[in-house]
Amino acid sequence: MLDTRPMLMVSSFPAIERHQLETLQVNLGYKCNLSCTHCHVAAGPNRKEMMSREVIEDILRFLEVRSIGTLDLTGGAPEMNPYFKELVICARAMGVNVIDRCNLTILLEQGYEGLGEFLAEQQVEVVASLPCYAEQNVDKQRGKGVYQESIKALQLLNSLGYGKPDSGLALNLVYNPGGAFLPPPQEPLEEDYKRELFENYGIVFNALFALTNMPIARFGSFLLSKGQFNDYMGLLKNSYSENNLRSVMCKSLISVDWQGYVYDCDFNQMLNIPLIATDKPKTHLRDLLETDIHGNPIAVADHCYGCTAGQGSSCGGALD
Repeated sequence: MLDTRPMLMVSSFPAIERHQLETLQVNLGYKCNLSCTHCHVAAGPNRKEMMSREVIEDILRFLEVRSIGTLDLTGGAPEMNPYFKELVICARAMGVNVIDRCNLTILLEQGYEGLGEFLAEQQVEVVASLPCYAEQNVDKQRGKGVYQESIKALQLLNSLGYGKPDSGLALNLVYNPGGAFLPPPQEPLEEDYKRELFENYGIVFNALFALTNMPIARFGSFLLSKGQFNDYMGLLKNSYSENNLRSVMCKSLISVDWQGYVYDCDFNQMLNIPLIATDKPKTHLRDLLETDIHGNPIAVADHCYGCTAGQGSSCGGALD
């Protein structure tokens, strides 16, 4: 895979610093049942990295000691970690809001029967990847047949109450562009998604998150191979909006990798740009149990323009 890291590290991106920590985003491992072209962690079926029980215990201790309100679980397919359910149950027992970043198809995989019911029982917020409402575009990005599997999974979640008014079960979808361009405005795109999915499949959901593709990992390699990297970076920089700096996700979130090391965001995690809060080269979550990082500088590089371009982009969708 072609590496964009050396081309991103010399950067003119403005300095930013942390606010109060509200969200712990945890990558439970890079193993996934899919290999999507836009995946910024280059996840896939052959990846072996997986968070251990010891680090899971570190996660739970940190949630309790630092009174973190939200646990955001990612992968890979986070549900493929053998301790996924245990972590969810323990975090929910603490009153922590748990988000599962789900690729949908995992709900239908052999060996994961009842996963949807488990998520509903624990009142887990589901953030589900569906990079387009059109079948051809989804299968091009995620693999043949993935769209129809995703539709079945969404219908399953709806049958459990997800996305329904007053159910308390939040179902949010994620859009990613199918190429080297910015997402369209989020609000009208959400309206299109809701209309198309309901009229064609009877599917309902709460909100759409429009995310910008980051020029790193698998997508970054694609850009380099097609000779589009410089043009895409030019697009991101020319679309920079200072207003988006106020609410970029890294101000209130830290990202934890499968070994327990901490980063300012999951994009920095994939570029191996660690959060610096101690005198160690890499900070482990255990090192932060008694360390307040409020006001600390955030490590930035040129990929940060992806979060501040146009309407902005974060794990919760557009910023502006």
